[in-house]
Amino acid sequence: MTSFRLLSRATRRLMKPSHCRSHLSAYQPTTTKPNPKEIPLIPFNPRHRWIPSYLDSDLRLVAHISTSSSSNKDDNRVSDDPKAQASWIDAYLPRQARPYAKLARLDKPIGTWLLAWPCMWSITLAASPGHLPDIKMLTLFGCGALLLRGAGCTVNDLLDRDIDTMVERTKLRPVASCLLTPFKGLCFLGFQLLLGLGILLQLNNYSRVLGASSLLLVFSYPLMKRLTFWPQAYLGLTFNWGALLGWAAIKGSIDPAIVLPLYISGVFWTLVYDTIYAHQDKEDDLKVGVKSTALRFGDSTKEWITGFGILCISSLALSGYNAEIGWPYYALLAVASGQLAWQIWTVDLSSRLDCNGKFVSNKWFGAIICSAILLGRLSS
Repeated sequence: MTSFRLLSRATRRLMKPSHCRSHLSAYQPTTTKPNPKEIPLIPFNPRHRWIPSYLDSDLRLVAHISTSSSSNKDDNRVSDDPKAQASWIDAYLPRQARPYAKLARLDKPIGTWLLAWPCMWSITLAASPGHLPDIKMLTLFGCGALLLRGAGCTVNDLLDRDIDTMVERTKLRPVASCLLTPFKGLCFLGFQLLLGLGILLQLNNYSRVLGASSLLLVFSYPLMKRLTFWPQAYLGLTFNWGALLGWAAIKGSIDPAIVLPLYISGVFWTLVYDTIYAHQDKEDDLKVGVKSTALRFGDSTKEWITGFGILCISSLALSGYNAEIGWPYYALLAVASGQLAWQIWTVDLSSRLDCNGKFVSNKWFGAIICSAILLGRLSS
């Protein structure tokens, strides 16, 4: 019943009329010319010429935008300047395709890496001792991670479009900035899910059911920041579903002694990196009224994420032990522990740039764990 309510609420928000029309209508050019006799003139100022008042408001708007953008350059935040955010999307894709590519975050692959690594861990762990993992499955799950991450971003931007306009880091997203209408976003979401279905149908029946069940988490996650201070934990349940699905795709079922510790380790890992990530937006979140573990933990954040990091590594060790994996796994697990400790101990939670840098570095943590599983399985 709770899940039904969440999906019903999400559906109502997706169908909510866009704010773009009301915002844009205020700036539509008028077709009638103003009567010169009715135009009051502003008092003389030596800094500028005489300007009609109906133009003065527009010039004030331009001046406000200019001063705001220049002042933001001095702030230690991830820049929202379009020039600073120029990517291969702007250089190589047709103009009509750019908003859709940005909606799917194709220019920011870190989310795809974070979604794909638990899948790769599980598939590699499911390989027979002394053998390489199934390359076809790795490829399928890599493509699936790209599509599902894009679909998740689309759902998130559709549901959060009103909030995104009030947050510095997200106000230029395609739906929030009115480059795309909600209806176009919904159509694009359907296209992404259709492609994802094509990948899911290539798996066994057990994996199809397990994979389809993850959509409930994907669609309900954006609502969690409105309901609880632990949306990062819910994201962990969502983003690490591949740890369950990858093993099932190879074995046709789940071995709880191996797969559940692997899944739980991913959840704790997500709590570490996404809490660091959430510190970028904590001031804006307070203004908007949404919740996060960054706000919940406050000055105690490093103590909390240190505990999560210890639980992550412990769960990975337990999963490897139950899988009877070789010694190289534990050697590289120690290296991964050092990388995670470096993130936690050196991150400057008051610096948006440093929080973003530490967050992005988690692709290397995932790569180290995958290498550890591969070498441990080959030597077992």
